[in-house]
Amino acid sequence: MTQIESKHGTVSRQSYELYMSFTDLGNFKRMLPADKQDIITADFDTLNASIQGFNIGVKVHERVPYSRIELVDYGAPFAFHITIHFDPAPENPYHTDFWIEVQADLNLMMKMMLSGKVKEALDKVVDALVDASNGKMPENFDPAVWSK
Repeated sequence: MTQIESKHGTVSRQSYELYMSFTDLGNFKRMLPADKQDIITADFDTLNASIQGFNIGVKVHERVPYSRIELVDYGAPFAFHITIHFDPAPENPYHTDFWIEVQADLNLMMKMMLSGKVKEALDKVVDALVDASNGKMPENFDPAVWSK
């Protein structure tokens, strides 16, 4: 089993606030730009994406309120387990130490091709969430989409 862990980031929100925004997988689709939303189907417990001809799905395995959400593969070409962590930040209980951990059943070739890219993508998610919690919006973000 290959284990990949993102960096840790301090998000300027309490862990329960952050956890609640992640608990409904349908929220992930709403966070995407409009031109990307057609590649994803999502509801409260499942999310499926079609990316470059591959269908990848996840479903909630376990929710531990305000602490972590665990996802497992759901119609994906290989087995994986994702844990999203929402720990109170040690230096400030009103902030959250946010990080993501992935365990995947990858063969050697897939591990060599994907491990670095997955780590990079996880780190970008952490950075984007930290930036957003501090008022810095991603490039090309249109806040008008959220006011509809």
